[in-house]
Amino acid sequence: MAPHIEPEIWFLTGSQGMYGEETLRQVAEQSRQIAAALDDSPQIPARVVWKPVLTNSGEILQVCRDAAAQGAVGVIAWMHTFSPAKMWIAGLDALQTPLLHLHTQANVLLPWNDIDMDFMNLNQAAHGDREFGYIQTRLGVARKTVAGHVSDPRVSARVGAWARAALGWSAMRSLRLARFGDNMRDVAVTEGDKVEAELRFGVSVNTYGVNDLVEVVGEVTDAQVDELVKEYEDTYRVVPELLSSGERHDSLRYAARLELGMRAFLDAGGFRAFTTNFEDLGGLRQLPGIAVQRLMADGYGFGGEGDWKTSVLVRTLKAMSVGVEGGTSFMEDYTYDLTPGEELVLGAHMLEVCPTIASGVPNVEIHPLSIGGREDPVRLVFDAAPGPAVVLGLADMGERFRLVANEIDVVAPPQPLRRLPVARAVWRPRPDLPGSAEAWITAGAPHHTVLSQAVGVEELHDLAEMSRTELVVIDADTQPRRFADEIRWNQAYYRLARGF
Repeated sequence: MAPHIEPEIWFLTGSQGMYGEETLRQVAEQSRQIAAALDDSPQIPARVVWKPVLTNSGEILQVCRDAAAQGAVGVIAWMHTFSPAKMWIAGLDALQTPLLHLHTQANVLLPWNDIDMDFMNLNQAAHGDREFGYIQTRLGVARKTVAGHVSDPRVSARVGAWARAALGWSAMRSLRLARFGDNMRDVAVTEGDKVEAELRFGVSVNTYGVNDLVEVVGEVTDAQVDELVKEYEDTYRVVPELLSSGERHDSLRYAARLELGMRAFLDAGGFRAFTTNFEDLGGLRQLPGIAVQRLMADGYGFGGEGDWKTSVLVRTLKAMSVGVEGGTSFMEDYTYDLTPGEELVLGAHMLEVCPTIASGVPNVEIHPLSIGGREDPVRLVFDAAPGPAVVLGLADMGERFRLVANEIDVVAPPQPLRRLPVARAVWRPRPDLPGSAEAWITAGAPHHTVLSQAVGVEELHDLAEMSRTELVVIDADTQPRRFADEIRWNQAYYRLARGF
């Protein structure tokens, strides 16, 4: 694996030469302070790197080119004084990294009794940033605009949300995904245009025969299996029948062998996301359960039944949520409690729910799986932790992709789920289950989703802007008829935006 490199966001400051060297020195010093304040913020998950003040189009073009060439995940731009916007045309046109326009100034309070024209010339962001905003809009540049002083926690929180989206976009742009087998037969929503996905998102999706994985699984040593089984026993509550003294211990050892083989295959190919399919298992003895769950916990993307689009989303949101409390998992709306006024969704999957969303220490259990025609698979079983979250789906609409998000509140199950042999989450969708379900189905959103307790709608909106992808949000204010109108308006807009 390549060594970890701390991601960088470049801080660019616009000015011009007419103010003189003394003013430019003050601009540089104050912009360093703003960049340092952002860099010190625990809400921003990347280094904020100050760059020298930009005063002409040649400098601007070069730094915008260098940002992508040197691996910056994004740039923040601030017009400290007045930077004539024509200087930015070539640079913005060449910029290939996400852009945040920070509309701020060095001081919080105005020194009312001491303001003179020197102060006014130095502190012109109030109209310098408007000049910059015009040229961004004129060029159609995708960006986020945040206004306020960097000492305001609301500002650093919004910059942090954008930075997390930039991390997700960077991860997506370089993502390699391995599909073990094809998708589930006759299912529509797990299909999709992989060429368009690589063009739009940068993700490379490739399929491998399951027996390519079987070969790697067979190369795992008993010593490696011993070590991983001990880790299972130290980390989780393993049911007696799977312990070394239990009658089904061999099933746990095979599950460990599966995890080790899958890790080896994915790491060797540089893959950070993958899919499996219970209909296409080749020589595998079990459908991977605990292996998939633990790989997701380590940041890999996953989608069941060959659903590569959801796997891409899982990996992307994992990259966006590093260092944030709350987990992210592959999920599926499975069944409902339709008690009037108390409606709930029970989400689960056959096996593959990530333990980062668990409310406590998971159990390691083994149960029959009525589909797939293989041995009983080993899996982690738990309830999801209560709290606010979001579920996100990605649908291929033919001429474009559509992201659909629903704000939800995960709750404890009303009663113990003693006989349900899989990990699960119970939630109350906003605005309520009928309104949420009607809107979700109207949008053509998929049944496979990503559930995240760490990433919110603001980050998703920023990601959608960066990737120029449609995003529709179902929240407490959603009304089905208005939502249907929004879908129709979006349909018209995106078709017109493609041109003829």
